Amino acid sequence: MEDTAGSNPQSLGFTEKLKSWLSWSWTYVCFIWFGMVLIMIYVLWSPLKLQETLTSASVFLNTLTPKFYVALTGTSSLISGLILIFEWWYFRKYGTSFIEQVSVSHLRPLLGGVESSSTTGLFTSVNGEAEPRPSVSECKVWRNPLNLFRGAEYNRYTWVTGKEPLTYYDMNLSAQDHQTFFTGDTPQLRPEDAVMQKAWRERNPQARIRAAYQAIEMNHECAAAYVLLAEEEATTITEAERLFKKALSIGKNILEYTVHELLLHSGKDINLLVYIKRRLAMCARKLGRIKEAVKMMRDLMKEFPLLGMLNIHENLLEALLELQAYADVQAVLAKYDDISLPKSATICYTSALLKARAVSDKFSPEAASRRGLSTAEMNAVEAIHRAVEFNPHVPKYLLEMKSLILPPEHILKRGDSEAVAYAFFHLQHWKRAEGALNLLHCTWEGTFRIIPYPLEKGHLFYPYPGCTETADRELLPSFHEVSVYPKKELPFFILFTAGLCSFTAMLAMLTHQFPELMGVFAKAFFSTLFAPLGFFADKMESFMPSSFWHQLTRI
Repeated sequence: MEDTAGSNPQSLGFTEKLKSWLSWSWTYVCFIWFGMVLIMIYVLWSPLKLQETLTSASVFLNTLTPKFYVALTGTSSLISGLILIFEWWYFRKYGTSFIEQVSVSHLRPLLGGVESSSTTGLFTSVNGEAEPRPSVSECKVWRNPLNLFRGAEYNRYTWVTGKEPLTYYDMNLSAQDHQTFFTGDTPQLRPEDAVMQKAWRERNPQARIRAAYQAIEMNHECAAAYVLLAEEEATTITEAERLFKKALSIGKNILEYTVHELLLHSGKDINLLVYIKRRLAMCARKLGRIKEAVKMMRDLMKEFPLLGMLNIHENLLEALLELQAYADVQAVLAKYDDISLPKSATICYTSALLKARAVSDKFSPEAASRRGLSTAEMNAVEAIHRAVEFNPHVPKYLLEMKSLILPPEHILKRGDSEAVAYAFFHLQHWKRAEGALNLLHCTWEGTFRIIPYPLEKGHLFYPYPGCTETADRELLPSFHEVSVYPKKELPFFILFTAGLCSFTAMLAMLTHQFPELMGVFAKAFFSTLFAPLGFFADKMESFMPSSFWHQLTRI
């Protein structure tokens, strides 16, 4: 064992030396190879009768008909076109070039281009120090705090448009959430709970609804079954509210406990109670009873302060903005817009909206360029830059440069899914603040000058994660064009194959239309191509003594 362990460093050192030697010598290999090729051409010029071969090749090329050149260029154009189509499809799906990926994965290690492992996972912060880069696993998917009702909203969209607004991946995450919230920590499942646990996993909506009715038949006080019916069977918000109230009345005995007693109660019942009361508050908000909804949300946050991960404050912020209670919105932001707490698009853009609202009604780009920005305008612009750095996809939806769709049930923070969810509910609040969208339009693109390399270095936040595109494509429906940041440039090989396909197609068309003229050009091209070989052989023969070449040929 000791001998083996002792020999490993030596073998590793030899391998590293071999790799470094190969990478060093690779620079000169091309020149050496080119020189050897030239020498071999001259050495074998007479034994292999290359002069006669070139002459016969020229005769053969002169006898070719224009149809051959049409077939040659047409075939080349077809092959390069197929490569272009495959490269474009691969780039659209995976965001990289297939040829480039294969080259980097297989050829780069041979050329000594492997990155040092010591710098992996590091990024440069604002102060210039190296800090750990957030890993791909930190691209966590969150439950959308303002998610819509499936039966009353998502299904109505499907009936009208024939499109599915939710992906299977998104619905599967919701099923896992429901199982965890409502049946997660129960030591022994009751029969109706077992049925409901199976119901959440059903892919077919009608099968889920039938399972809910089966659970109600087993136990008329199965609150989880009424929750499922309110979410998926109710076709209106009023009907969904009625079912949620029935589910709440079933669990009214839970309401009699104090907060301390609730903590000793089953976690499943607590989660179910919080979920029902939150959805009831959202029903009141959608039905226009906004003050009632605000009161219910405040009571819920006060009653269950430890459930901040549910982000109920985002529901409260949206309702307060609808009431135009901007002082209350600022009070909520003062509590949750803290450096130690996780951020969201709702928090960052709401803060920017409040600061923009104070100056936007009198803001003019021409006047600002002449006199400069005031302190309040500077604060508003900095708040917009901060919000855009956190989620750069939102402004295009707020400025209606991209069409909105129904938000998904889960979002990825800093991703396109979060931008869709925020703009869907908050666009009306930005429109209500006079001049706010104009200020956003004039200033939001300035953020990208502050962070020219967002994947490597951030300004106020971590560098922008590179995993958002993949997750957003799974969360958002296929008919939606996912916003990608930073915008990826077309790979070189796509441009190269596009140029090659166009060039060969043009040659094929010209050869078909002007066969005689293109035949003359082709013969002239091949004559020019083979002429330097004979010229080089003659020069080498006159430069070197004949005895040297005679001895080299014998060798």
